[in-house]
Amino acid sequence: MKNKFALGAAVLAMSTSSALAQDWSGFYAGGGIGNLSIDTSLDGVDGNSTTLGVHAGYRFDLGEAVLGGEFEYDAADVELVPGAVTADSVMRLKVTAGYDLGSTLLYVAAGSAQVNVDGVGDEWGGFLGLGAAYEIAPQTVIGLEVLQHEFKDIAGSGIDADATSVGLRASWRF
Repeated sequence: MKNKFALGAAVLAMSTSSALAQDWSGFYAGGGIGNLSIDTSLDGVDGNSTTLGVHAGYRFDLGEAVLGGEFEYDAADVELVPGAVTADSVMRLKVTAGYDLGSTLLYVAAGSAQVNVDGVGDEWGGFLGLGAAYEIAPQTVIGLEVLQHEFKDIAGSGIDADATSVGLRASWRF
């Protein structure tokens, strides 16, 4: 009896997962809210702020693997030196590679990011991160993403910075 129950549960689980299998291919766009934390190479020069952002991209569903590219812009207000130096935004050009679990997509992200620091200048750097997306309706996806950035010699100032962003995202597929 136990073997029949286990076999039935396994068949039910496999049929449920295939019934829930989603096609992640296509264009999407959305917005997000998060936190950006910046730590510089100068003692005591760091800060964090809430971010608001927009993103747009395209994914290719290759079965279990999902590949994509994305543009993302986050507005911030990270006071590094109060009244003098503020990180205002981060723009990212991102590639993603993930694993399709049906209505959930787990992925890694990497790419280039530009930080805008008023009082110092702009600088490009790299980032790596992890993310998860969950389809709550046929055209609606929510997600969570954590990215670690590295910026060297911001605008020739000799100042380096590490930044961590954590974001909650909502996207609409079309």
